[in-house]
Amino acid sequence: RATLERLLRAGARWVWFRERDLAPDARRALARDIARLVQAEGGSLTIGADVALAAELGADGVHLPGGTTAAEIAEARRRLSGGRIGVSAHTLEEIAVAARSGADYATLSPIFPTQSKPGYGPALGAAALETAAGFGMPVIALGGITVDRVDACRAAGAAGVAVMGA
Repeated sequence: RATLERLLRAGARWVWFRERDLAPDARRALARDIARLVQAEGGSLTIGADVALAAELGADGVHLPGGTTAAEIAEARRRLSGGRIGVSAHTLEEIAVAARSGADYATLSPIFPTQSKPGYGPALGAAALETAAGFGMPVIALGGITVDRVDACRAAGAAGVAVMGA
């Protein structure tokens, strides 16, 4: 909580609640607390992988996991009619499905080698970002992003970058 408060005071405005390990009631309570903090600062809250919780909290969006189908994107859109729908993608085909199905954005990873999630396969590289940007939907580069790689991602067409470790 203290870290989030500092980030919001520093100007962060889009928060992705991605807690996966808590029991459902504890997760819901934490999400409510996070929602209050983000809303008090005029921020935007996206709930990871849980459309029902996003709808319950009146969150600004949901971020769906890799492998999400067109039907799942449509259901998320139905439940969050004005919300932002994001999708995690690990292949260009997943980007294509998300774009065709009306997702608002996607993360694409891993762009560069990463130690935090080595199981997602080999690095896709900046060339994959160029192809993904051609689908007409904002793509956020994720995986192995460091300060010295941001410009290359943006030059390749990434709408933004997401950072976990750095």
